[in-house]
Amino acid sequence: MSSAAVQTHLTPEEYLALERKADTKHEYLRGEIIAMSGASFAHNIITANITTALNNQLSESDCIVVASDMRVRTHPEASYFYPDVLVVCDQPRFEDSTFDILLNPSVLVEVLSPSTETYDRGEKFKHYQQLTSLQEYLLVSQEEVCIELYRQQETRWKLIEFRSLEDVLSLASIDCALTLSDIYNRIEFPVNQLQM
Repeated sequence: MSSAAVQTHLTPEEYLALERKADTKHEYLRGEIIAMSGASFAHNIITANITTALNNQLSESDCIVVASDMRVRTHPEASYFYPDVLVVCDQPRFEDSTFDILLNPSVLVEVLSPSTETYDRGEKFKHYQQLTSLQEYLLVSQEEVCIELYRQQETRWKLIEFRSLEDVLSLASIDCALTLSDIYNRIEFPVNQLQM
């Protein structure tokens, strides 16, 4: 999703008071509110494909798949984000009794947009790494067949890249496998890009 800073320096409490009344979504990073604009058609299809595939595989498990509108809070630096897809396993933990801020996701997915790619790879990922529950982080391109899987291994994050529609991506933390052909189902890329 596209983002633009609209106001600066609010406390987390001020942000939540505004956000819970807002008609549109905003993320919160170091006192700044970042407005989230609508996503492209391809972005929405990819998000739906991932959500559907994960939900089908996890329907009999203790894990729950949520798309787009669940806010996640990082700690110790309080920041709030809306990942495109998340998976929470075991008992979900929430910040308060409103149950709209999740504290313990196991897997987070961001579908990259030209306006947010640097943010999703950099600042947002740095904050996501504060989540002790987080085991895997997926960055999914909508411009080309390319998925980056970051997997927590002891004290560091290991990167695994997938670039073919025949590739199968394994999410070890939730025991799921996703084919890139399913993730990119109904997405049309230029012919020369698929031959790479």
